[in-house]
Amino acid sequence: MSDDLTRDEFDAMGQVSRREHHGRPSACVARNVKRLTGIKLMEYGRDGQLSLTEKGKQTLFIYRCIETLRALAADPNASVDADVAVFLSRKGHIVERADTKAYDITQRGRESITDIDAQAQSRGNG
Repeated sequence: MSDDLTRDEFDAMGQVSRREHHGRPSACVARNVKRLTGIKLMEYGRDGQLSLTEKGKQTLFIYRCIETLRALAADPNASVDADVAVFLSRKGHIVERADTKAYDITQRGRESITDIDAQAQSRGNG
């Protein structure tokens, strides 16, 4: 994925996006802020608070989509955030089950996860 980020770096981005760091950043954010600001995924505002850049928001959203597809592949009853559901539905990766708020992963979604995992393995990240 983008710049081969670690799960810890994605966790830090998630915390910043949810504004979980009132005042001092968490240890997770502090550990990763230098690299994430260096690759322009986070930035300090004029008030000194960390926020995600537009690139950071997009990267985190795609990560959430991939993780949701993986979760649905493992557990058909996994929860799906509304914004992720809209995007994945539009792209034909998931379909809503009739009379429920649950989703099924489509063949296209399964193929996408297979492709993503194959790319990660070919880079040595699998």
